[in-house]
Amino acid sequence: MFLIVGLGNPEKKYEKTFHNMGYLAAADVAEKLGAKFKKKECESSVAEAYVNGEKVIIARPLTYMNNSGRAVKQLAAKYKVSPQQTVVIYDDYDLPKGKIRIRPEGSAGTHNGMRSVIGETGWKNFPRIRVGIRDEEVNIPIIDYVLSEVKREDYALFTAALQKAAEAAAAFVNGMKIEDVMNKFNG
Repeated sequence: MFLIVGLGNPEKKYEKTFHNMGYLAAADVAEKLGAKFKKKECESSVAEAYVNGEKVIIARPLTYMNNSGRAVKQLAAKYKVSPQQTVVIYDDYDLPKGKIRIRPEGSAGTHNGMRSVIGETGWKNFPRIRVGIRDEEVNIPIIDYVLSEVKREDYALFTAALQKAAEAAAAFVNGMKIEDVMNKFNG
């Protein structure tokens, strides 16, 4: 059993913003695993897949970014997953745009969604896939930046990063150890 959670905001107006990288990556994971977001439960939009006989839940919380932990806590309880069976995908302002970084555990850093996940679940030791969004040429407050739309000229860069993040999540649920996933996909 695995739980993959892509963090983001549910309204259409946030669809193409930097803060929705987790949502977009979760959609790519679902597509790779042949799943569709068909139901709503635990304050999330949910898709189900099976990989090597194991159930995989792919979720996009509907709680808005800053309350993502509520949904993750509910999903973890319902599906009885451990932190090590849970992967959270999210945007990271501390990484250059288009880079991904995978870690087996860590802090929330500057990310309010991750702060909520850690606060609600009490976990720090769960795999996470961070999609870098920082653009050195943009000088606006972080809150304004993460809620702004990705520039059209950066679509290809982010599409590639999201595909790479989805491949990493798929490799993990296919049985690759997190250390091997890190070695293969970090960068």
